[in-house]
Amino acid sequence: MQASFKKHILEFKQASGTSRGILKTKSTWLIIIKENDKIGIGECGMFKGLSIDDRADYEEKLRWATHNINLGLAVLLNELVEFPSIQFGLEMAFLSLKSTNTFNLFPSKFTESKDTIAINGLIWMGTKAFMNKQIKEKIEAGFSCIKMKIGAIDFNSEIELLKSIRKEFTSKDIELRVDANGAFSANEALEKLKILSDYNLHSIEQPIKQGQIEAMANLCKETPLPIALDEELIGVFSVTKKQELIQTINPQYIILKPTLVGGFNGSDTWINVAEKNNTGWWITSALESNVGLNAIAQYTYNKQSKLPQGLGTGSLFTNNFDSPLVVKNGTLQYDNLKTWKINL
Repeated sequence: MQASFKKHILEFKQASGTSRGILKTKSTWLIIIKENDKIGIGECGMFKGLSIDDRADYEEKLRWATHNINLGLAVLLNELVEFPSIQFGLEMAFLSLKSTNTFNLFPSKFTESKDTIAINGLIWMGTKAFMNKQIKEKIEAGFSCIKMKIGAIDFNSEIELLKSIRKEFTSKDIELRVDANGAFSANEALEKLKILSDYNLHSIEQPIKQGQIEAMANLCKETPLPIALDEELIGVFSVTKKQELIQTINPQYIILKPTLVGGFNGSDTWINVAEKNNTGWWITSALESNVGLNAIAQYTYNKQSKLPQGLGTGSLFTNNFDSPLVVKNGTLQYDNLKTWKINL
């Protein structure tokens, strides 16, 4: 068995705004395992500025993992606890190697093109006019759930956008989620949540920055609208720490990004902890290429969640890999008439 890795820089079709700044490119790494005449491909989509494994020794660890691929997946995962995106890439690559089809990791009705996954339409930050344009496009494209990133432009302008949506569409027509990416201060958060709650929102993601456990617990207790933890889950490795976090904060939801929380195994652990605490959950991608998105989508489908998932990021890039993944009528679909195209 031999393994190597290759860096790929994804380029956004248009600069995408978050509360952390403007994204124009996104680096990712493919792990390629070869054994006899078989090949396995996985993606390590470390997210700069967000991932716990955004470290100077990242590629050094990737090199170590590929040089020691014969240690086997279990040993490698145990050695790479602090590198969740590499763990995920390895899980993906080993599953790919064992599958009869390189990219069919979890065979299902989804991969047979017989079923779809409901997803939310993502609205990126920008000017009020730009965000309004995106909202109209998503609604016209058949989305019944929209996720709007907030916290970068004037709060009153964002409220006006929400107000304009609700004038035209009730909560029965369009489900609205907002993602603050920790943009609110702990002192102002509750007041802003009260204002936001007037617009019948499904939930708000990470209203305050991660690490403020007591403040977040108080917020989840007093909030007039459901709170979903996102960044708060990053860097929490042990099952005990995960249980402590969920039991202390007691959020209404958690959001799982497999790349950031240790892949399939890490996501499974969070789901088990959440369900024991009666905490809801859904899964989202973290700007991976279609290789990672494909793995996340197949895993997500098998979990059979009834909520719209955050898996509509594949069309954001000019140089993504061609794949059977298609967004249509507010769902992610697997079109078996389309083929994969990856130049390794």
